[in-house]
Amino acid sequence: MARPIGTAKGPGEAAHEYTFITPDREQTVRSGEFVYYEAPVDGELRQVLGRVAARRPVRLFPDGFLADPEVRPETVAGMIGYAPEEPELFEVTATILGYYDEALHDFVNPRLPPRAGHPIYIAEDELLARVLNRRVPGQVGAAHIGALLSRPGDAVPVVLDARAITSTHLAIIASTGAGKSYLAGVLLEELMAPHNRAAVLVVDPHGEYDTLAEMQGAAELRGDDGYHPEVRIIRPDDVKVRISSLTLGDLRYLLPNLSEKMHYRLGQAYRAVQRHFGKKWTRGQFKVALRSGSGKPVTDPRADDELDNAAAGSEQEEDSTLGALIWRVNQLFSESHIFDDYESLPLGELFRPGRCTVLQLNEVDQREQQVVVATLLRRLLQARIDTEKKKAAESDESYLPYPAFVLIEEAHNFCPASADVITSQILKTVLSEGRKFGVAVGLISQRPGRLDADVLSQCMTQCILRIVNPIDQNRVAESVESVGRDLLAELPALSKGQAVIAGAAVNTPLLCRVRRRITPHGAEDPDSPSRWQAWFAEGQDANRRRDLTLLLQPEKRGRGRLFKSE
Repeated sequence: MARPIGTAKGPGEAAHEYTFITPDREQTVRSGEFVYYEAPVDGELRQVLGRVAARRPVRLFPDGFLADPEVRPETVAGMIGYAPEEPELFEVTATILGYYDEALHDFVNPRLPPRAGHPIYIAEDELLARVLNRRVPGQVGAAHIGALLSRPGDAVPVVLDARAITSTHLAIIASTGAGKSYLAGVLLEELMAPHNRAAVLVVDPHGEYDTLAEMQGAAELRGDDGYHPEVRIIRPDDVKVRISSLTLGDLRYLLPNLSEKMHYRLGQAYRAVQRHFGKKWTRGQFKVALRSGSGKPVTDPRADDELDNAAAGSEQEEDSTLGALIWRVNQLFSESHIFDDYESLPLGELFRPGRCTVLQLNEVDQREQQVVVATLLRRLLQARIDTEKKKAAESDESYLPYPAFVLIEEAHNFCPASADVITSQILKTVLSEGRKFGVAVGLISQRPGRLDADVLSQCMTQCILRIVNPIDQNRVAESVESVGRDLLAELPALSKGQAVIAGAAVNTPLLCRVRRRITPHGAEDPDSPSRWQAWFAEGQDANRRRDLTLLLQPEKRGRGRLFKSE
């Protein structure tokens, strides 16, 4: 039989709140803790769960007494009429969640607050583990990311519903150093575990996720049937985008600040190669179509070389606008190693059940990063549409017979609030339509204030770690409807590795303590003092002083110093 921890006092400020009085002798009624009262609903006694939103002391001592640290609390209590043995009392405000309906797999608010004088109970660990989570650890579709923050150790595990994450999208947002990349690593471990075996692509703009390769040898992630996760790291030099997969919008984005005439010539050439060569055309064919002016591409294999030498020709003098456009296109294609006439990253290699692909873009220009991601998302969505609608055969490169999940780091660079970049529209399309075809996106950002509000609002599961910036807090409050104001108030006070979890992957918002990762964390800040000390220990300072002496004293760096005379 559960023991009461308090007594109901009356309704709170809002209709879904109530207050109760508790001595809280054991210091268990913390912010975010779960309590319940019993109420008859439809002829059955139900446990109506609530979450502690606030607490304040009932007895307030005079400030004059409290200002003197030499006066003991017992003395103050006795002077104002309180018995020394009486416990301190607190008035606690609780938000009503409702009773858990096993048939609906959700909470139902009975709209019936507790009567004054009725007992209030602390929810048992077993009850919370059953009603807060939609899965149990190790079950298909379960992602065990940590434990309930208000309970000691792992008393109440926090298990996300991977099905909800990979169909209704995910957002992980936090300030720098709060642990968002660490949490992402924990989630990836769970998705690649034997009970999930997901097909995942990680867009890694800073090269922080290569330590995930150690999942391949982790005993905790091996299955009884011999399964183990496969991790593929694609380095920046290996990133390839077939030129014919670019849209006219991609080309215009890669060539900013074009004049109206340049835009016209670019569109004319693009439509010409699309019309003559379909989905497979080369840079040379495009540039020849661009220079021809008539939109008739040339198939001569020497045409590309001839065009490269034409920028200084007579026709450029006749049409300086076209010459300038040709020069910019040449610069784009010659300076970038990403764009290729024939190669691209095969979807079947990027996405495969049981494989986590890390796409490192840390040495790629930001505009090119955005084009790479936009191109991949377009190809992925189209492949899933064609496969689901039976338009793609198994031999087609667009055939992808399973769902896929894309996790994007630094998401505010790919869908910013203040600008319309090339990835913004395709991300919005995937977020709104991808669910029907098994394409899901996870967004990770340290600046939610710079993240497009529409994009953030369509991520139906949110993992929010410490956020201190008021602008970022306001953006979260505006875009994330499932988090209550009491939990939003906790964001600045969260410690590293603590998170508010809300949305479709859990039954109700909760405070979570993230579990320890199986693989090493790859986003740690460099230890600068240790590196400085190591530089001296390795003799680098002595070598530098020697080289500097030779530079400053010419007599010590003559031919006789460099070559011994015979």
